[in-house]
Amino acid sequence: MKAVNKVCQFLAIALGLGSLVLFFLNFATFTLGDGSTVSLIGAQLAFGTKKTIGDTTYTLAHSTKLLFCFWLNVIALLFAIFSFKAKLNRYLASGFSLAAGIYMLVAVLSKPIKFVDPRPISSYLGVTKIQYAKFIYAAAICMLVFAAVSIAHLFIDDYLEVKASKGAKKTILRRVIGFFKDYKSETKKIVWPGFKDVLKNTGIVLVMCLIIGALIWLVDLGLGKGLAKLLELLN
Repeated sequence: MKAVNKVCQFLAIALGLGSLVLFFLNFATFTLGDGSTVSLIGAQLAFGTKKTIGDTTYTLAHSTKLLFCFWLNVIALLFAIFSFKAKLNRYLASGFSLAAGIYMLVAVLSKPIKFVDPRPISSYLGVTKIQYAKFIYAAAICMLVFAAVSIAHLFIDDYLEVKASKGAKKTILRRVIGFFKDYKSETKKIVWPGFKDVLKNTGIVLVMCLIIGALIWLVDLGLGKGLAKLLELLN
């Protein structure tokens, strides 16, 4: 089991690196008004870049959504690398990698125009069609597998730690189940007030609000009058 745990840890790091490498491969293809096509890699879409088409160089707008996904993956990878030092990093690596995988999955299942910004090419040359390339699908799959392996590493490591404690600790799953059991038992202890009590308490709250509001209005009015009188005397 320890060997499997180490394999998951190193595999998670490798998948995180692989996801970043895929960002430097073709992610989308623009079909221009004259029928020609322009291919862009993930990093160009995420960070923006200069692209020469014909004799003209265009400064492409960057996609904040793909950029966000890229940085999620970078953060997840960093936590996965530093998971050798602290257990908290394993939780963070799992969370960030899962967020990146789900976000990229939403991107590939959505229309490309929602995640790919064709400006300014579309303004000058006209973009009739935007298509995702196969590498963006590969990136989504790689990120999801990265998340799955990170979570597996977290659970296996937690199991080994609990086993070494000889029952002194509980696994993550048992702690989660225990939390919901305690939550359920506590909700049963709640005593809901009757209709008369609710009506009475609501009336008390409304009356107190009116009283406090009136006091604040009187203080504000008095201070306003006093300040006006003071300014009149000074002038």
